[in-house]
Amino acid sequence: MIRTVALAASALALFAAAPALAQVPEVASALARPVPPIPEAQDRDYPGVIQLTVDATDLDRKVMRVRQTIPVAQAGPMVLLYPKYLPGNHAATGPIQLVAGLQISAGGQRLEWVRDPIDPYAFHIEVPAGASQIDVAFDFLSQHEGWRVLMTPEMANLQFEKHMLYPAGYAHRRIQVQPSVRLPEGWGYGVALEPVSSQDGLTQFAPVSVETLADSPMFAGVHYRQYDLDPGADIPVRLNIVADEAGDIQPSEEQLDTLRSLVTQADRLFGARPFDRYDFLLGLTDTLGGIGLEHHRSSENTVVPGFFEDWPVNYGDRELLPHEYVHAWNGKRQRPADQLTANLNIPVWNSLLWVYEGQTQYWGSVLAARSGLVSPEEARINLANIAAFYENQAGREWRALQDTTNQNLLGYRSSTPWPSWSRGTGDYYRESLLVWLDADTLIREETRGRRSLDDFARGFFGGDNGSWTPRPYTFEDLVAALNTVHPHDWATFLRSRLDAVGPEAEAPLDGLERGGWRLIYVEEPNAAEKKLNTSWQRDFQYSLGFTLSSSNRIGGVRWNSPAFEAGLVNTWELVAVNDVATTPERLREAVTAAKGGGPIRLLVKDGDRFRTVDLAYTGGLRHPRLERIDGAPDRLTPIYEARRR
Repeated sequence: MIRTVALAASALALFAAAPALAQVPEVASALARPVPPIPEAQDRDYPGVIQLTVDATDLDRKVMRVRQTIPVAQAGPMVLLYPKYLPGNHAATGPIQLVAGLQISAGGQRLEWVRDPIDPYAFHIEVPAGASQIDVAFDFLSQHEGWRVLMTPEMANLQFEKHMLYPAGYAHRRIQVQPSVRLPEGWGYGVALEPVSSQDGLTQFAPVSVETLADSPMFAGVHYRQYDLDPGADIPVRLNIVADEAGDIQPSEEQLDTLRSLVTQADRLFGARPFDRYDFLLGLTDTLGGIGLEHHRSSENTVVPGFFEDWPVNYGDRELLPHEYVHAWNGKRQRPADQLTANLNIPVWNSLLWVYEGQTQYWGSVLAARSGLVSPEEARINLANIAAFYENQAGREWRALQDTTNQNLLGYRSSTPWPSWSRGTGDYYRESLLVWLDADTLIREETRGRRSLDDFARGFFGGDNGSWTPRPYTFEDLVAALNTVHPHDWATFLRSRLDAVGPEAEAPLDGLERGGWRLIYVEEPNAAEKKLNTSWQRDFQYSLGFTLSSSNRIGGVRWNSPAFEAGLVNTWELVAVNDVATTPERLREAVTAAKGGGPIRLLVKDGDRFRTVDLAYTGGLRHPRLERIDGAPDRLTPIYEARRR
């Protein structure tokens, strides 16, 4: 079929309304331009091997220069695609706006390209007669600041799906690419690719499919070191560290032991490794863009500088590596069927992200505790914080957990001024964790401890040691696998939690009480809670309904909270409490005094305007905690205990 670009119907209607413009149909016809269709991906081999070279040495300009040689089998129309749906992003996030200077040629002669008018990620060309290959060149203009800075004077993050075009009409697993990378002199690198040669600063790797290459990022840097996390293993697991400073690439032996224990505990949970090698890519940096992104045989992770030195206070960073590691099993090898597309330009569906991300969040937290990356007490404190957040979230009145899996498609990791009301990305991670805790404790209770969600993990995600061929699954497959562990109405169990909406839709906290613990609130955190929640003195989320920054800026105003009802808004500055200059201590004292009838009078500043607000609240300070239920079996503690076999 032939598509055409035509004037919008509304514009034609306006032109048609003017008698003097009777010639408009001829004008529209002249403007229309035939554009061939984009070939659909077919499960067939692409002829030949694409050569791809990325030069990442222009650190000052932060420009990566891409050169490709693409063999062609015949003359005629051809469509080249820039990857659109990037692995692990769950949305159309390919940064094509950062591609510049695109030139395509054959035999030294420039070929004109036309961007597809419907899909801007596709480029139409005409391969001339007699050409056996085409050459592609473009610059990738890495961000200089912001979220995804990819190059700094000390390190670079190469994500190959951002540095290539590939031919339409073929499944990406059937297109072979041989990548080469040029790095600054003296740099080391970590990547789940096999080097075959290195000369004059250019390293060439063994050919892989477009699918594998897009899932094989590189961390490189002048300060680099690799650690073997399972010495002598047939299937190696390695930690590759790059850092802003040389001193940050040397974890202690005790810290390395916990990471080695992570590998061991994952083996004992899943029973088999779904890869032929695995490389943790870890950047300790405040200059490279932050990331935590899963891949099948590696993961991209950045943490704060001094991560190993300040180990005790970086709870979230300590949980990052277990989470991304679990994705090798859940999300990569065992993959939702609607995520397993034929190429990187076919839309993904996210209907099972509450498994892909939610159960991964659960196992990441569990493995962090089992390996010693976090203590069981820290894991319980974190669980209390999650439970309290969802117990106090107003957004479930109108939006079901299932619908939050669409959030990336609505706007990738977008933020809103009222997150407790709008809900979003974090919910299919953290609220789903509570759903899976509920499932685990139910199995443990009804089987009297003989079975658990561990048995599901081994049966559903395990098997085929060393194989990394994706295995698609559906909701029905998930339910069937749960029933092999313990017969139950799992479809209703899951759907009732995923689809619940309305004022009666409560947070899924049953797993806590079935696990022998309940969520309570205390006025003063204990020492462990203060250590984990370093900003506890400024946290009034579950009392007044907001938090304070170090500059006394109001944030996180919770929908329907006392602060919300009084008209407080995020970004305002808290100037005074009961007519005295603000400090967190004075606000805490005022909240406590209000239990006996004292006032909570706030002077706030919005730009150049001031106003006084009285808060009607007498409930005292509230910080979440898990408390043991007297006489109830403790099923939570065994979940966090290390497995001995």
